[in-house]
Amino acid sequence: MQVYFIGAGPGDPELITVKGQKIIKKADVIIYAGSLVNPDVLNVAQDGAEIHNSASMTLEEVLEIIESAVAEDKLVARVHTGDPSLYGAIQEQIDALVEKGIDFKIIPGVSSFLATAASLKREYTLPDVSQTMIVTRLEGRTSVPDKEKLHKLAQHNASMAIFLSVHMIEDVVKELAVEYPADTPIAVVQKASWPDEKKVIGTLETIAAKVKKAEIDKTAMIVVGDFLDTEYSRSKLYDKDFSHEYRTSKTGSQ
Repeated sequence: MQVYFIGAGPGDPELITVKGQKIIKKADVIIYAGSLVNPDVLNVAQDGAEIHNSASMTLEEVLEIIESAVAEDKLVARVHTGDPSLYGAIQEQIDALVEKGIDFKIIPGVSSFLATAASLKREYTLPDVSQTMIVTRLEGRTSVPDKEKLHKLAQHNASMAIFLSVHMIEDVVKELAVEYPADTPIAVVQKASWPDEKKVIGTLETIAAKVKKAEIDKTAMIVVGDFLDTEYSRSKLYDKDFSHEYRTSKTGSQ
């Protein structure tokens, strides 16, 4: 195998997977999404590795480098931020490589919405609160299907992670407020897991002003839902009165 798509994680260079880091260590050619990937992730690259920042490149230029490297029997690491399956523009690269007959593998990574939960010390899926996680974005230069408009997704009152939208925080709040109560908790975490991480917590009524005051306008995750601050039921997984395959109930009830 000569081509690997790698999820570099949310920012902390220690949050890349072991498998992903092994490929970067031995790659001959590295193409990384420089606008988002922490360059420290590449500190393990071997001396002499050819490194390209794709932030200013077109799809065709990226593919040309990959194709040329494969022709020279070189190992290629295509490094994306977080996990490449989320807003990574990876499918068009995959389809092009398939068309060219170039084999590849994908190594998943830790998404920023997961690093955000870790930073906030919260669980998205609390019993009797929400068992559904919605990952989405507000419509911007990239359109969103009508059935996925934010106010329609908000009808579920599920836990929600909103990518690529903090610069439009007022519009996000307006959409969410169609369905969520005004006192619904919401948090914004900029550069989760980076040394200069910044976070603000509020409600739909207060968050826009707090975001502006904190001067957060990019590279941030918005998360909303009662999971941030509410009562919840204990999990059945560790409930002494609940039996399952690995444990018998202490009281005999099911």
